[in-house]
Amino acid sequence: MPTSTEAATFSNIAATTPGFQLRGGKYAISALGTFGGGSVKFQVLGPDGSSFISPSAGTDFTAAGEAVLDLPPCQARFTIATATAVYASACRVPS
Repeated sequence: MPTSTEAATFSNIAATTPGFQLRGGKYAISALGTFGGGSVKFQVLGPDGSSFISPSAGTDFTAAGEAVLDLPPCQARFTIATATAVYASACRVPS
């Protein structure tokens, strides 16, 4: 069973999520929903400690998809722009 630092899942959302901690490692990032020209971005807290940035262009979704990437321990969030009925997750992939 994943702990809160190994996975974060959001169901049927239409607004940016609060920040959540990830312990680091390889993560599968997924998003689907009604995009209608909108987007869902997986973002991590930048080195300035106040701005969120996309760790990869592959995690800026304009259609349903998934990306796998390595992350350091970080605070993350999903930023939603006009997309609705969004289901999004960040789940650590066991090594």
